[in-house]
Amino acid sequence: MAWALTMDRMNTVEKGAGRQDLIVVGAGILGLATAYRAHKQGMKVLVIERHSRPVGASIMNFGHACFTGQADIIQPVAAQAREGWAAAAQDAGFWAAQPGTLIPAVTELEMQVLREFAEHRGEEQVQLLDAQQVKEALGHERLEVVGGARLPLDMRVNPREAAWKLAEWLEQQGVQFQWLTNVTAVADGTVCTTRGEFSAPQVVVCPGVELMSLFPGLAEDVDLKVCTLAMALVRKPTHTANDFCMLTGTSIARYDGLTSMPSAVALKEELVQREPELVDCIANLMVTAIPEGLLIGDSHEYHDSPTPFIDEQMAALLQNRAAAYVGVEKFDVLQRWQGRYANSVHTNLVLRRPDEKTTVAVVASGIGMTLSFGIASLILEGGEVPGF
Repeated sequence: MAWALTMDRMNTVEKGAGRQDLIVVGAGILGLATAYRAHKQGMKVLVIERHSRPVGASIMNFGHACFTGQADIIQPVAAQAREGWAAAAQDAGFWAAQPGTLIPAVTELEMQVLREFAEHRGEEQVQLLDAQQVKEALGHERLEVVGGARLPLDMRVNPREAAWKLAEWLEQQGVQFQWLTNVTAVADGTVCTTRGEFSAPQVVVCPGVELMSLFPGLAEDVDLKVCTLAMALVRKPTHTANDFCMLTGTSIARYDGLTSMPSAVALKEELVQREPELVDCIANLMVTAIPEGLLIGDSHEYHDSPTPFIDEQMAALLQNRAAAYVGVEKFDVLQRWQGRYANSVHTNLVLRRPDEKTTVAVVASGIGMTLSFGIASLILEGGEVPGF
């Protein structure tokens, strides 16, 4: 990407910041979505970010917007998120497609949960597939599969470009950015930083895992941890679609919308017996395609101070299981990295207002990319989703 921070550009931002209606702390996808929504409402916005571009959880993930798989209670927010992603992609010029999500069912219990989900949500959201349709979608005729489903409303973006292009477009539209600036405190409309103080009538703080250092009391209230993920980019087989997106049985047993189905408990018990290694590493085995190849993951570990090391045996497990679905013997691995995001066992969303001028927002699960634009609307409207 040609867009990059220069010293001249940074100095221009400093001198031209002026009076703002809103300050957003954090240029991850939630912060950028909030800035986008506010800009569209005609507000003057300043975004403060400690790096020179988005480099956190927003670029480490699958770029999979799985609206359908989320809990019933959050579906109105998911619908707003879907609209926001489509609008932002059109404005900022980044790729956003709606190929839907393919879920192969390799056991009768997996298929039963999908049937229940289809009956619960309806054909607009969940389309059941027979075994042959799944094989054709995978390009893998030899896969032993019972059937499956497609979630047609789900979207895809390239996580390696979406946040960057959105930030670039916002800057071109007059949204001010204060890059390479660390925030040390926020209260009553004042943001204290390593480059001085900035003030606005409203401040929205989207710190992700940095909630633990910026608002330690809030982080302790929800027992916030850092979730680390084993991720890989592999060369895409020629028979795999360019907009490919696949969830598996471990995903059925993880996403709240699906786990609320009657047969989900039995499926979890089956997975313990059938795939103990995947269960042990808390896997959500999934695959998505981007221009650079296939993104494969992921495992989950939780700690307040995680180490950066990826276990090779665990990484190989994920790749081998994914290869079996896609129909190749072995993947050609191009990159590995450790993804990370904020996580709480008590809530999916930290949305607090410590004073009348400050809102703190952290998606405390792995669905920040999916729901970002919907949560941004919630933030600006002063809303909440009790029980989520």
